[in-house]
Amino acid sequence: MDNEDFIGYEPDLISLLDEDGNEYEFEILDELDYKNSHFYALHPLFDLPDQELDSEDTYMIFEAVEDENGEPQLAEIEDDLLIDELAEMFESRFDESDSDVLESSDDE
Repeated sequence: MDNEDFIGYEPDLISLLDEDGNEYEFEILDELDYKNSHFYALHPLFDLPDQELDSEDTYMIFEAVEDENGEPQLAEIEDDLLIDELAEMFESRFDESDSDVLESSDDE
């Protein structure tokens, strides 16, 4: 794959605020519906290049929920078993996506 394959690619980005009002930016890697909920796999983005390298394989999983005003929010998941199930599903989807990219580059 060469640089021409990335021309026009713009990641889906989302900004989240923590409980202290600090803003963090994430790339949306994937999303899926599971057990009547919607989940996001997010890759944290950092300002310092060396931090980006350290977090290359890091992603976080959040659940889409509504707050008391009906506004959409992303919430941390506290159920370790659910996190493990979701991580397995997301990683399987990542592997499929990587495989599709490799197959399409082999066809060229």
